[in-house]
Amino acid sequence: MSSSRSKIKKEIKQKFKIKTFDYSIKFYLPRTQGYLEIMKKMKNEYGNMSLYEFDGYFKGEFEPIKYTRVEIHSNYLDETKLIRSANRMRKKLKQQSLAFEIDNKLIIVEE
Repeated sequence: MSSSRSKIKKEIKQKFKIKTFDYSIKFYLPRTQGYLEIMKKMKNEYGNMSLYEFDGYFKGEFEPIKYTRVEIHSNYLDETKLIRSANRMRKKLKQQSLAFEIDNKLIIVEE
């Protein structure tokens, strides 16, 4: 059975390219003033990203603004740089806190 798996993997590699990424980084951004500037900057820095829009539910109630989860996949990760970047985003968006995840580990940056 393992020889047939090996044969299948070899056939796949011959037909198309496969890319894998070591890290998954997800930012949870409120769609407030300054949001689009941050999105453009992230696009320039990281390239391709996935965006998911959702309603915010914090402190026991729904928020009046929409949120976007920006998901980035990368082979490079500097957690300290990401925390500093998240804090700058938080200030620009005038938020008390901003959340992001690194490989399913939630990090909240607060004032």
